[in-house]
Amino acid sequence: MRKVDSNSYEPSYSQVVRILQEQIAVGKLRPGDRLPSESQLCAYHGVSRMTIRRAINILVEQGAVITRQGQGTFVKPMQFWAATFGLGQLQNLLSDESGIRIRILEASIKLAEGRVTRKMAIKRSQRLLFMRRLILSRDKPIMYHREYLVYDPSRPIVESELEVTSLRGLLEGTGNSFIKRSVLSIEATVLKDEEAQLLQAPAATAAFNLEHLFYDFEDRPVSWGWFICPAANLRFTTIVGAHNKELLNV
Repeated sequence: MRKVDSNSYEPSYSQVVRILQEQIAVGKLRPGDRLPSESQLCAYHGVSRMTIRRAINILVEQGAVITRQGQGTFVKPMQFWAATFGLGQLQNLLSDESGIRIRILEASIKLAEGRVTRKMAIKRSQRLLFMRRLILSRDKPIMYHREYLVYDPSRPIVESELEVTSLRGLLEGTGNSFIKRSVLSIEATVLKDEEAQLLQAPAATAAFNLEHLFYDFEDRPVSWGWFICPAANLRFTTIVGAHNKELLNV
């Protein structure tokens, strides 16, 4: 096992973290194995107990190891139910390099009814701004977006929505400072006739529904919408268990 290099500009605790990560990644430390004790790691690396504790705490926060009082620190077993998926692939798909263009299909004022009243916790007949957009990559349609926003004449919401030209703008609540948080969910669906026609795909094609709900600083829903994306355009990948950083690019 490599040792901490006292002449390195990298902090000692960070070196210990990296060394133990490498040991786990290559299988020298396997799920369920107990790490050397603090005293052993201190003696081996020639560092203080505080340095080792800081390194172990980082590994615990990363989910790589687990500490059991009175027993020691153990490499955490692989847990499929703890897997998390990011939207990095979606970000790559809709990056500036992909020649993304947003075409506004509709911008109109509607009265709230049905499902939107439940989603946004509003009364029937409340005025809403309704937007339909088609997202194109190099002039090829790849996603269809629909959105309802609470209409407030005191906020320049219509103008700001019409100015949104990027996915980032759509997913960050048009860049307005009154958005506090958002809830995103993804579910499987199939393309309906209108969606299939706009996305130039056969009806009933497998697709993803990416739903978003934005809240203001008073925790009131102010925007609800969803992206429809053919399944062939989007793939979600994650790695469960120990891995080298290079694997994240697979």
